Amino acid sequence: MMRTRPLKVALLGCGVVGSEVARIMTTHADDLAARIGAPVELAGVAVRRPSRVREGIDPALVTTDATALVKRGDIDVVVEVIGGIEPARTLITTAFEYGASVVSANKALLAQDGAALHAAANEHGEDLYYEAAVAGAIPLIRPLRESLAGDKINRVMGIVNGTTNFILDKMDSTGAGYQEALDEATALGYAEADPTADVEGFDAAAKAAILAGIAFHTRVRLDDVYREGMAEVTASDFASAKAMGCTIKLLAICERAADGGSVTARVHPAMIPLTHPLASVRGAYNAVFVESDASGQLMFYGPGAGGAPTASAVLGDLVAVCRNRLSGATGPGESAYAALPVSPMGDVVTRYHISLDVADKPGVLAQVATVFAEHGVSIDTVRQQGKDGEASLVVVTHRASDASLTGTVEALRKLDTVRGVASIMRVEGE
Repeated sequence: MMRTRPLKVALLGCGVVGSEVARIMTTHADDLAARIGAPVELAGVAVRRPSRVREGIDPALVTTDATALVKRGDIDVVVEVIGGIEPARTLITTAFEYGASVVSANKALLAQDGAALHAAANEHGEDLYYEAAVAGAIPLIRPLRESLAGDKINRVMGIVNGTTNFILDKMDSTGAGYQEALDEATALGYAEADPTADVEGFDAAAKAAILAGIAFHTRVRLDDVYREGMAEVTASDFASAKAMGCTIKLLAICERAADGGSVTARVHPAMIPLTHPLASVRGAYNAVFVESDASGQLMFYGPGAGGAPTASAVLGDLVAVCRNRLSGATGPGESAYAALPVSPMGDVVTRYHISLDVADKPGVLAQVATVFAEHGVSIDTVRQQGKDGEASLVVVTHRASDASLTGTVEALRKLDTVRGVASIMRVEGE
């Protein structure tokens, strides 16, 4: 039997995502009520600019006093889509204190203060759900947190930022340079006027922290994630990748050490084989590849941003939280029992592609090979091209630690025959 008294929802933020949440709540009200077991009512919308016309939203619901809205005492669920650290953090913890569960899309806040927010939710017996914080509409948080809860996840690797994937895909498919591809992404609305958060990997790093924490039952903060942007990726890098049967993606990689005693989380450009499922992810789409003991390899794919896709994830959480509220239960909270240490980037082991500018004369290759051997880095392949006394030397290594590769490169720079290190890129997915 359906309960007639509605569950009241407060919406914090009514931008691209928030307006879609409000629209779907209105247009799909009957379906949502049937799925939940009670009607849901939009009880208030907190915004910064109340004078803006918001189609389909009763102006009487709009307020600039978000604090008063979450303190009303009759709110069942607060949906936070304003982003940033403050006032979002204070509003979320206040919502818990006043008896409301929270659905959030705030990746930056969750990556920085997820443990404290989970603790506050647990203290007050409320839910904290955040499917929309990572990969937009793609169901990812719930599968990791619930569907795979009985499995041991060893690696999560994926494309979690649509803007960067659009740029790199354009460079790959058309031969465009980085700036040209970025300009097109901006013109099409994929990139913000200030694209720093995307192209420098900050956005992906926040998502990596969230994914690593859930996958490995360990608290991983944003500061624990190694981050490297993609502004230095060139058309020459793509040419080298194609020569190896690879392409280049900005990847978020979270993995458990081989001995199971630690984890790492990192974001950086990497070459991946064209045979890998992630290599075929085009445009602004996202995809995440999960490797676990029992399930083997799984891939989650779909639109990773945008108003409607992200709102879909928010509404999915809203339905789950409302169902919990009706049954007097709460969903899964933070699972950090493993408390594994997060290893530094220097401990990460992978393959490397190094392009060197060298003098075109006898003995150069032998000198370079000696430096690699002295630092314990095994060479897989070498390709050399020379003209007019100058040459390009491309070295692909077997798996080596980041620390040993760093030492190798520092030693190479000291050779008189090495004019410069043109590029260094990791090779993943093999």
